[in-house]
Amino acid sequence: MLLDSPSSLTVTSSNVRGTVKDKPNFKVDEDVSALKKAMEGIGTTEKTLIEVLTQRSNAQRQLIVKAYEKKNGRKLVDDLEGDTHGDFEDLLVALVTPTAVYDCQEVIKAIKGAGTTECTLTEIFASRSNKQIKALSEAYLAETGKALIHDLKSEVSGEYGKALLILAEGKRDESTNVDAAKAKADAKALYEAGEKKWGTDEDKFIDILCHRSVPQLRQTLVEYKNISKKTLQESIESEMSGNIEALLVAVVKCVKTVPLYMAEILFKSMKGAGTTESTLTRIIVSRSEVDLMDIRAQYKKLFGVTLYSQLESEVSGSYGDALKHLCGQDE
Repeated sequence: MLLDSPSSLTVTSSNVRGTVKDKPNFKVDEDVSALKKAMEGIGTTEKTLIEVLTQRSNAQRQLIVKAYEKKNGRKLVDDLEGDTHGDFEDLLVALVTPTAVYDCQEVIKAIKGAGTTECTLTEIFASRSNKQIKALSEAYLAETGKALIHDLKSEVSGEYGKALLILAEGKRDESTNVDAAKAKADAKALYEAGEKKWGTDEDKFIDILCHRSVPQLRQTLVEYKNISKKTLQESIESEMSGNIEALLVAVVKCVKTVPLYMAEILFKSMKGAGTTESTLTRIIVSRSEVDLMDIRAQYKKLFGVTLYSQLESEVSGSYGDALKHLCGQDE
């Protein structure tokens, strides 16, 4: 036995709508041996790497990571990086990384270098809960020695920066109570700050959309449609442009349903000339234990094909096989 006691193998995840769940009868030492054997000698047995790493929950993978290093004196991530390459390597490394650390690394990638990748920041901060943002921030501090908010401040600016920084604080109201009068008042304030006036008061949109609870905002969307002939999303799209438009539209979509928002991004990442593998990897890995089953359902509803069949036609090789394992087929 590699761990102190069999009881330490009991890892539980509360995910119900994910496609990846705890593997029953999980034996960490067997997995460690299988992974080591798959990477030994000439050539790597990708099939084993896929079967082990895509069919265990992240909590179980973290036990494998610890046990692998204890038994082999080397980090699993280093061996994966040495034995695999390209998108397949990126995917396997993402799978063995703790969830919050993976989010944090994606944020670091988005803000380092010459330009800032706003679409990644928008996707992450519009869709994560306060708890997830707090965990991401703690991982960022541990990884970089700096506060996430501090680094973001030097990378984003204008109205977009203002909104993103509010979201990155992870302080959205999480009350489940809906105040109908407040929803009406907010809808009226948004209408008067946008459609009704010459020029748009973006601060009003930022304040309401980045602070109110999700149930409260759902009611506000209904009230807005009652006042205006447009939906709030349509108003934002006609009143704003650029990154701030993209961020506030993402917030509105996530208020309605995060899986729908994710399904749209997955579609965009695969259509057109090339496939954006980094986006595919991030969404499928980060949602695999959260709501990937719902994302699959939304994908089929929106685009008339299953996510699995789309992956089959757009991505190939070991990378494609691993993604399909994580996605799973629709029942």
